[in-house]
Amino acid sequence: MDRLVTQNISKGFGGKSVIEDISVTLRAGELVCLLGVSGVGKTTLFNIISGIMKPDSGAVLLNGEDITGKAGEISYMQQKDLLMPYRTILDNVCLPLLIRGERKARAREEAGQYFEQFGLAGTQKLYPHELSGGMRQRAALLRTYLFSHEVALLDEPFSALDAITKASIHRWFLDVMQTIHLSTLFITHDIDEAIVLSDRIYILNGSPGKITAEIAVASPKPRREEFLVSQEFMDYKRRILELLKS
Repeated sequence: MDRLVTQNISKGFGGKSVIEDISVTLRAGELVCLLGVSGVGKTTLFNIISGIMKPDSGAVLLNGEDITGKAGEISYMQQKDLLMPYRTILDNVCLPLLIRGERKARAREEAGQYFEQFGLAGTQKLYPHELSGGMRQRAALLRTYLFSHEVALLDEPFSALDAITKASIHRWFLDVMQTIHLSTLFITHDIDEAIVLSDRIYILNGSPGKITAEIAVASPKPRREEFLVSQEFMDYKRRILELLKS
């Protein structure tokens, strides 16, 4: 079943086309990456999908319904975790529930049920500055999930993490996403990250940015450390590098 579809999305600024004729599909339970170099229009596309920005042409469909230009339909996690420093982790995480009108006690109870599953047990009363970068990203991901249990847009959420922390959170992320069945569209310019996480990868290339290829990553998930040194992984990486160069 298709959860999210973009149909021939195009957008320009100041008379210059930024993205052109972008059509992507996200199926139920999938994690699909948009992979491309910086400045190719990935974030512009996410701003359109999330309803922050309207396209010049094209449409965004969620479960078959046209949501083009409608904000608040899809959860959107940007590069920075954007946790509020004066709120506890629990109160940061339950913000989507409060915005929907739930009482604070009920929102805290509901959000608190997921803390162990997201590896956040014991952090409820802590503040963002008391957590590591990886733990802050876990909290931000939980908040994103509580905003929408169907579809999430993640814009390079792990780009600020060091290599060791990133590898660890990749393993955790694949495990938890498999459990909660969240359909996820993920932006990255990190080829290794795209191969490790994705069911499918769309290559966004050129100026204006266009989808130039779609790659299905057949290796079963979650993918463990040995996958990173396998011939299969290197074959995917070589193919993607060739596509990006072209």
